[in-house]
Amino acid sequence: MRRTRVGMIGTVAGLFVSALLGCDIRDKPGGAASSQADNVAAGTGKRVILLTNGADPFWNAMRAGMQAAEKDFDLNAAGLRTVMDVNDGTPKGQVDHLRQYANQTDIAAVAVSVTDSANGAIAKAMRDCQRSGIKVITIDSDVDRKTNRDARFAYLGTDNVLGGQELGKAAAGIRPQGGKYATFVGLKGAANAIERISGFAQGAGPKFVQAENLGDDMDLSVALKNVKDALDRNPDLDMLVGIWAYNAHAIVDVVKQRGVRDKTNIVVFDASPKAIGHMTEGNIDAMVVQNPYDMGYWGTRLMKALVQNDQATIHDMLPAYDPRMHAFTDREGDLLVTGLRVVYPDAGSPLKKEVFAPTTEFLSLSDFKKWLSSHNLTGS
Repeated sequence: MRRTRVGMIGTVAGLFVSALLGCDIRDKPGGAASSQADNVAAGTGKRVILLTNGADPFWNAMRAGMQAAEKDFDLNAAGLRTVMDVNDGTPKGQVDHLRQYANQTDIAAVAVSVTDSANGAIAKAMRDCQRSGIKVITIDSDVDRKTNRDARFAYLGTDNVLGGQELGKAAAGIRPQGGKYATFVGLKGAANAIERISGFAQGAGPKFVQAENLGDDMDLSVALKNVKDALDRNPDLDMLVGIWAYNAHAIVDVVKQRGVRDKTNIVVFDASPKAIGHMTEGNIDAMVVQNPYDMGYWGTRLMKALVQNDQATIHDMLPAYDPRMHAFTDREGDLLVTGLRVVYPDAGSPLKKEVFAPTTEFLSLSDFKKWLSSHNLTGS
């Protein structure tokens, strides 16, 4: 995945996050008003929407980034307001939301975290939104770029193949002798799931063998059952891999119940508040952490630029976009990549910074907690 100027966005301060995290993540439209600013204040400005792939604390930081961007880039003056809409975790839920958007006149742009990259109905609903004048991007999880790239203008988020590779490298650093692993994820068809799991195999190397790849459809009880079943079917499993944020807690919970922590390593994506607590207690060996705050922040800026036909800002964010041609000069130029961090326990970790990509930050748990505290965040 191509890296663009968004690599610099990790330095953006979340000065507004503390006040924003207390807000409801689902906004509702209100009554009419006489000016753009009044419309926004009254809750009737045109909506710039983030449509999630489900409900999870992961989205809180992204919502905070959207709200900070709303202020920094003065969406109010443009007659726009940011909204987070929470999907139910199913492709049908996303299709239903998108179909509603296409028939509503108060929606200016939508960023979709796609639940199933190969789902033609989702892609069609995104195209229908575009035909109705709504600007569409993807965020966090993309469409299938071979077949449905035209359903959105650009993707903004993690290089999920690289993220999977970094998690695989962490596994190899923890168990240089290799081992047998299982991956656990919410939706197996989501692009970020597919990319992270394939990347993990690449990063871990040939000494590691995959025994299971289990999806839970974002049902926490199934997530727990999947870990139990994987251990039951594979008594020699020694590496458990959480691909989505909440999988970390399901893995740790079962490993503690079974009393097999001494022979089982755990590496996970994301740093939910629970996962941070688990690493503090010595129950997670490594986390590859995304930056959802930046996804929300810069995704909002891009959507505003698209709505206003601000060609200069679009080009600034996506240098491969040619304003004269209104097209990308590089096929991979429609990807805006946000940063990654590898977080390791304060004591006893064998991991070394030099094995990871130069663009990936390498932080001890204590340093990562300091970063979270400086932005008034509880997870990332």
